[in-house]
Amino acid sequence: MRDHSRHPRHPRPLGTDAPVPKVWTGRATNRLQWVAAVAGAGCMALGITLAVESPWTSGIAPLLMAVIGCVAAGLLVLFGTLAFVHVEVKVDDRAMEVRCGHIGVPRCRILLANVVGADYVPRVTPHEWGGWGYRWRPEKGKAVIVRRGEALLLRLDDGRTFTVTVDDAEYGVRVIRDRLRPATPTESTGA
Repeated sequence: MRDHSRHPRHPRPLGTDAPVPKVWTGRATNRLQWVAAVAGAGCMALGITLAVESPWTSGIAPLLMAVIGCVAAGLLVLFGTLAFVHVEVKVDDRAMEVRCGHIGVPRCRILLANVVGADYVPRVTPHEWGGWGYRWRPEKGKAVIVRRGEALLLRLDDGRTFTVTVDDAEYGVRVIRDRLRPATPTESTGA
């Protein structure tokens, strides 16, 4: 039987009565980012090729600037895209943790004690956040956007919001809401 708490095939609606898992994980992937990663690697290769195969007749300063520029641009593009090829969200009884890319950086941990609500957002686009990646917009809050599509949004106790695009976001919201619900008080048997 497939473990739907880890990689669900079909989203579960918020009103489902099934018990929520102790730890919920969700992922989102953007394979288009690999194209940009290849371009970054190409820039780095160009810089290395210039350094190795150039006849050095035009002087060292222009060649050095070209090599450093190509390698630096390549590294920036490569890291910037590989960091946001995918995102993994983990919710346990204390916090929601967001890890980006293959090395898990950037990483963000939000304590559920600081969360006042969670909402399902059926469609988020990189355009509305200003692109892919770790984003901040004064009127919207912070976000990790790796692709267009569904997202979960946390409303924090300081008035800020945090949005993350993730598959099965609706079920993730249900898990978070379940964690935020106050425990039902036991009947008192006192005097």
